[in-house]
Amino acid sequence: MSAPAQAVRERGRTALPHAGPSLWLLAPAALLFVTFAVVPLLGAIGLSLTSWNGLGVPAWTGFDNWRDVYSDPVTWHTIRLSLLVMVGSWVVQTPLSLLLGVYLAGGRRSRAVVGVAYFLPLLLSSAAVGLTWKNLLDPNFGLTSTAPAGPLSHAWLGDPRTALAAVVVIVAWHFVPLHTLLYQAGVRQIPRSLYEAAAMDGASTLQQFRSITLPQLKYTIVTSSVLVLVGSLTYFDLVFVLTGGGPGDATRILPLHMYLTGFQATEMGKASAIAAVLAVIGLLLSLALTRFSGFSRMQSQQEGL
Repeated sequence: MSAPAQAVRERGRTALPHAGPSLWLLAPAALLFVTFAVVPLLGAIGLSLTSWNGLGVPAWTGFDNWRDVYSDPVTWHTIRLSLLVMVGSWVVQTPLSLLLGVYLAGGRRSRAVVGVAYFLPLLLSSAAVGLTWKNLLDPNFGLTSTAPAGPLSHAWLGDPRTALAAVVVIVAWHFVPLHTLLYQAGVRQIPRSLYEAAAMDGASTLQQFRSITLPQLKYTIVTSSVLVLVGSLTYFDLVFVLTGGGPGDATRILPLHMYLTGFQATEMGKASAIAAVLAVIGLLLSLALTRFSGFSRMQSQQEGL
């Protein structure tokens, strides 16, 4: 091998560690994203510009469907309900998941047994959870029918005033174990030396939770919150099985409104416009959470320990 060629090879060897991962490593993920996210979204946007009942050839209508969606008060009602479900899910799921995750992160064997039993809802499908709770809350033969007169005997899913709250609680019952698992893993990553030093200084359990656990879990809280808030926009199957959007339109959230418009009213063009609106809301929400929560600036909290 000539001396110049050997010099070029040596320069290549020294430059390799600084080159970083190749962008080609992103190719499989990018291909899947384009195939299963970008292409269907573009197809939905194209279909939103047509009038189509699911059969025959779609007829071009321009932005008529978008004007209908914008001027339809039901659309704004469903968006408001979706935001209520989003906020309610975060308010219910985050504190419960955090406290349960901290509790289950302990080393006692009894906590492990409780944790295994508690995570069982994760093994059930949304349809199974919906059917189970729908029967449990049935005022004729469910658990509430055997309860004494009082709040428990109320028809929670049949009353427009309580149906949405009942849906939020059932959704929390299904998904809190998932977020508990995140917090449990986050707590177990906190160095025990921090708690030992705090105990030597006389800090109580509550003070240790406030001064050590919460700051160390801030990135886990951000991650879990993003999953709860963005995931709230996908609650369709569970709500559909529980209430079908009723009573009236008390639980007709935006994903369910899209389904009912497309497959019951057979207005595929309008349903596609609603789907595009749903995608835009999810995208804006994700960008806002990433921008204002510091999610993109995450760094290791154990550096220097």
